[in-house]
Amino acid sequence: MRRRGRNQKDLCAKRRLRHVAALRNFGAHDTFPAVRISSLHHAVAATLLGALASCVQPPPHLDTRATTVETPQVDIAPDSAARVHLVDIRLLEPTIMVEAKYATADNFTGAPLPGYEANRALLRREAARALARVQKRARLEGVALKVFDGYRPVRATLAMVEWTERSGRQDLVRDGYIASRSRHNLGLAVDLTLIGGDGRELDMGTAFDTFSSAAHTVNATGEAATNRTLLVRLMEAEGFVNYEKEWWHFSYSVPDPLRFDLVIR
Repeated sequence: MRRRGRNQKDLCAKRRLRHVAALRNFGAHDTFPAVRISSLHHAVAATLLGALASCVQPPPHLDTRATTVETPQVDIAPDSAARVHLVDIRLLEPTIMVEAKYATADNFTGAPLPGYEANRALLRREAARALARVQKRARLEGVALKVFDGYRPVRATLAMVEWTERSGRQDLVRDGYIASRSRHNLGLAVDLTLIGGDGRELDMGTAFDTFSSAAHTVNATGEAATNRTLLVRLMEAEGFVNYEKEWWHFSYSVPDPLRFDLVIR
């Protein structure tokens, strides 16, 4: 049993190092531009990777610290305030890949949601800065971030709730998968996954927006459990908190948050 455990750790470590090597040469056009790494940075990265690149094993009891799905009632701030507080995450860290699911029909409603008119992800500046730091941590481990959603206009959240009523899926609101007042409306939540050096998403066990217990962060085994644990560790290191029912959903806290309905263009 010990030999088998050692072999599995060695295999995971080799995979991680292959991701690192691929990531250094990876360029995905304008979605994930290659980063030029100097010889000094190579030396620093190699030293850090010696300590960090060991295969991450899921702990027996992963503390995801579930957050309340509904936020307090807050008036919608004017668009002028939204433009002050929200920022495109790729302006701070252009190597983060963005695939805005709700700007397309590739989401659980089957249609683009109102308020999404561009493949962009916005967050409160405080959260965006923290996410940029997460990306730097991730790249040291041979992976990178891919964001599905950040700030969400209030009108989009209301459209989600209306969809549950039309389709007879009010259980999604009752069970905490869809909120009528979401942290996304505050620009303080982000839905994301990890990708390897080839730009492919790592195995997380379920697809994004899977509304079942299989998507609960602790409900995974093998490689999916390892990848979920890595994502949680990277995000928590910069102050994000995972929502226990959705492995992809993380929130960030700031004092006196505001609610926004600015259209994403």
